[in-house]
This record gives sequence, structure tokens and C-alpha cells, in this order.
Amino acid sequence: MTSHRKTLSGGALIVLIVLFVAVMLLVNVLFRGARVDLTENNLYTLSPGTKEILSTLDEPINLYLFYSDKGTQDLPQLRTYAVRVREMLEEMAARSNGRITLEVIDPLPFSEDEDRAVGYGLTAVPVNGGGGETIFLGLAGTNSTDGQAAVAFFDPGKESFLEYDVAKLIHDLATPKKPVIGLISGLEMGPGFDPATQQMREPWAIQQQLSQSFELRQLQGQGLTSIDPEISVLMLVHPKDLSEDARYAIDQFVLRGGHLMVFVDPDAELDTSGMDPQNPQAAMFADHSSNLPELFKAWGIEYDPANVVLDRTRAVEVSMGQGQARVRHPGIIGLTAAELNGDDVLTANLDSVNVSSSGYIDLAKDATSKLIPLMQSSGDAMSAPASRLRMSPDPRGLLTDFQPSGERYVIAGRVTGKFKTAFPQRSGEGHLAESKDDGQIIVVADTDLLADRLWVQVQNFLGQKLMNAFANNGDFVLNGVDNLTGSSALISIRGRATSRRPFTTVEALKRQADDRFRAKEQELQRELQETERKLVELQSAKSRDQALIMSPEQQAELTKFSQRKADIRKELRDVRRSLDAEIESLGSRLKFLNIVLVPLLVTIAAVAFAVWRIRRRRRKG
Repeated sequence: MTSHRKTLSGGALIVLIVLFVAVMLLVNVLFRGARVDLTENNLYTLSPGTKEILSTLDEPINLYLFYSDKGTQDLPQLRTYAVRVREMLEEMAARSNGRITLEVIDPLPFSEDEDRAVGYGLTAVPVNGGGGETIFLGLAGTNSTDGQAAVAFFDPGKESFLEYDVAKLIHDLATPKKPVIGLISGLEMGPGFDPATQQMREPWAIQQQLSQSFELRQLQGQGLTSIDPEISVLMLVHPKDLSEDARYAIDQFVLRGGHLMVFVDPDAELDTSGMDPQNPQAAMFADHSSNLPELFKAWGIEYDPANVVLDRTRAVEVSMGQGQARVRHPGIIGLTAAELNGDDVLTANLDSVNVSSSGYIDLAKDATSKLIPLMQSSGDAMSAPASRLRMSPDPRGLLTDFQPSGERYVIAGRVTGKFKTAFPQRSGEGHLAESKDDGQIIVVADTDLLADRLWVQVQNFLGQKLMNAFANNGDFVLNGVDNLTGSSALISIRGRATSRRPFTTVEALKRQADDRFRAKEQELQRELQETERKLVELQSAKSRDQALIMSPEQQAELTKFSQRKADIRKELRDVRRSLDAEIESLGSRLKFLNIVLVPLLVTIAAVAFAVWRIRRRRRKG
């Protein structure tokens, strides 16, 4: 009987083991890829824009993550970030319906994999003080038509744009054709004859760069009645004297989902209209402003072409002539990273942008759209009539009665929302009264930032044009156009929160300890000064022949101070020990919670649930 029970128990155990394995296999099949993101900022949840890009892939894409696993053994921060990158790529591959395949490669030094990484254009970053050792953490991708794209290096400092960078690479591989850009310009940006110099004019550097990266089509503002559907981004520079049909064409282009980047200006310094070689002063009184009043009103944008921004803090130094001192010009503003939006992909990686006689924009009070500032003045700025800037030969005069408003003026911004037509009176086949989806418009209240003089030096070297950029104006424009050429899904992807989670409680403890430490140090410094004062008084009371001999009073003061110094140093050490003890106590409490208490609570909950189910079955039986 006992043997029979043992056999039965052993058989039951085997059955349970087989059943457990079967259940695990079934769960693995049914719930493959299922996961729950419990992070505070949903770090492992893809944004809707990324999901849309992945769901519309219609051809296979191969991704190659080159990560120097062995070379980063002594770089824990980079290794942690590499895990974050890999998990992001794995999540995208899992949601691509099999369209994306991911391969992780460790490019060892002097290997074929290292040559592949370099061939894809990835960056080898030197480590260990630049002793010849390099590491890779970059992504390369290919499509079925031999197209290639790459992220040269994943910088941990730019983690907030990780998802955007990868999604853009996938989007570019899925749409390998060069985007078509339309350009309507009221300024002479292209090559031609310059009547002022009586010589042929070279195209602006920004136009050359746009032609290299995109298919650039020049459109004429006069006579324009429609915009080709192939044009994905329209770049509108200094729109002056546009016909109503042209403005209507721009209106309908935006409403049907086209993306617009528009540059207006209260005083376009390269606007040659009204110039008279016989009367150079005539240009000072000509109207060199541009505006789109009907369209701006429909989009909820406020812009006054009669006013410019003056900024005292960011005023750029200019030369007043040969042999004269350089002076700061508040109308020419050198924006730094502090004035550029670090949370938007257009400006996050830029360091400086120069503008001149720029205006500013704002949202109208009844606007339903949203304005995201990209460039702003400093807080030490004011608004002034454009005529005052134009008539002032000496910029120092602009600073004499400078009165900052305390407002940070938006010089460039991204406007989003469902836009309504500026021409409700029009009708006809294909007329749109409102956009179906949210539109995207980038508005810049300055055209001079496009001019070479504010951002780049172009030199001839052996017949080649060399561009030496000293500001990021060109990068800003290319970033803007590049961003707008993507689908609405790609544009909707914003910077995400980072995976770095600071120990706020520990940081607060450290700040409190530092405050106490500094207070003790200041107390010691005050007592030292007081001791020195008393020693000087005692020294001055002594005769000349006793000057080199320390009196009993001086000796007592020094002894007293030395003792007090030792006491304070002991108190400082106690402050540090107290901090370490508090941090260690906090760590112990957290370990107890994570290792003991939480598992215990889960176990108790599981046992309670099991007991409840057993009792419930007994009641039913």
C-alpha cells in the first residue's frame, strides 16, 4: 500500500512537471512580446508616431547595431545606455510585423566588422585618454534597394532624442526618394548679376546646401495658382507682393497637409527693392518688411512688421570702421544655447544662431493653435520701431535709453493645430475650409539669418567652394526642412524623458549637509579674522624691543583659536559622518523594502488568494 502511494505520488509529480512545462510553452506562444511598461515616463512604450511608421513599412529593412561590448568594460554609463538603445531597437523590430531585422555586432579592433562600421559612416570614439583605443555605439540600416542610412554615434547626452533618431532612420530607408522642396523667395538667393557690384553673384550658401540635400524647385510668387502635390515642404522667404491666388495656393497647401517654413522680416537688409544707385539714401526710406496678414490671422499668429527686437545681453560686437573701436549692436543678436529650445529636435543640438533686425511672433488671444518657441531673445530685451533701427547710424544710440521689458520675445517658433482657411469666401472643387489633421508650420521672424554674412565664410580653394560656418544658422534651416519632410507621424515624435533617475532624497541630504558644512566653515573664518584682529591690537601695544617676542596674551589667543579650530574641524567631520550614516540608513531601508518586505507582501497576497479560491471551491462543492 505504501509502495503504491509512493508510485502514485511520483507519477503525480511527473504529471505536474509535464503540465507546468506545457503551460509555460503555451504562455510563451500566446503572450510572446507582451510586456507591461511600469516606468514613470513610459520609457519602453513607443510613441504613436513611431508605431504608425512601423505599421506602414512595406519592404524589409535591416538594422545593424555596432556596439563595442568588450571595449566598454570600464565604461558603466555607456554600457547602461547601450542596453537602453538595444531594447529600443528590439521593441521597434518586434512591432514591425517582421519587416525589421536587427543584428548586434561587436566590432573588434582590426576586424572586418570594424571596417564595415567605418564603411557605413559610423564614428569611432577614442577612449582611455586617446591612447589609440576606440569604441562604437552606432546604427546602420539598409533597405531592399541598396539604400543606406546611419546614426554615427548614440550620445548618452542626447537620450531624449533616441526614439526620434531611430524612427527617422527607418523612415528615410522606407522612403528613399529625395524629398521635393518648393522655394518662393522675395530675395535674390540664387546666382545672377548683381547691379550694385556689376559682377556675377554666387548663390547663397544655404541655397547650395538645400540643393545638395533635397530636390529644390524654384517657384514664382507672381502667377502662382497651385502648388504641385509632389512638394512636401514649401519654404517661403520674405513674401512681398504675393497675389491673392498665390496666397490662396499657400493656404490650401497647408490645409491639405503640406508643411511650411516661412521667413518674414520687419527690415530685410538684403532686400534691394527701392534702391537707387544715384540716391543711396533712398533705400533707408523704402519698405523692406514682409508679412502674411491674412494667413497669419487664420493660423492664430500675431506678428507686427513695424517692430524689431533689441537685445542688450546678446548684442553682437560690430566694427564701426577702420581704426575705430568695436561696439555692441543690440539689433544684431547672437543667440546661444540658452535662447534655443533644447527640447525640440530642430534646435536641441545647436550652439549659436545669429539674427539681425528680427521681429517676433506670438499667439493671438483667440488662437486654437499651439506655439512652441524655437528661438527666443534673452530677458534683457525690448521691442522698438523698425524705423528707429534703420535710421540709427551708430548702434550705441540704441542703448542710451534702453528699457528692457523683461519679456523673452519669440523670434522663431513651431505652430501646430487644425488650421482654417484664410479665404472662406472662396469655393469650388477641391476647396478646403479646414485641415483634416494637425498642420505643421515653422515661422521665423527674420530673413537675414539666411544670409552668408551672419553664419558662414565661403572661400575659393583650388576651384572648390569651402564653407567655414561660425554659427548654426544653416543647421537650423536644414534641420527644419529635414524635419518637415518627414511624415506627420515622424514630426509628432518629440524628445522623450531619459532613463537616468537621480536619487532625489540622497541629493537633498547632500545639499543639507553642504549647507551645514559651509555654515561651519564660515564660522571658522569669522573666528580666524577675529583672532587676527586681536593679535594685531596686542602687537601694536608692544614696544619696539618686544616686537619679535610673543606676549602671554597673544599666546593665549593663539591657543584658544587652535582649540576652537580643532573643535570646528571635528564638527565638520561629524557632519560628513552623519551624512554617510543617513545615506547608508536610507540604502538599508530600501534594501529591506526590495528584498524582504515586497516579496513577503507578494507571498502573503498569493497565499491569501490561494486560500480564498480553495474556500470558494469548497463552498460551491
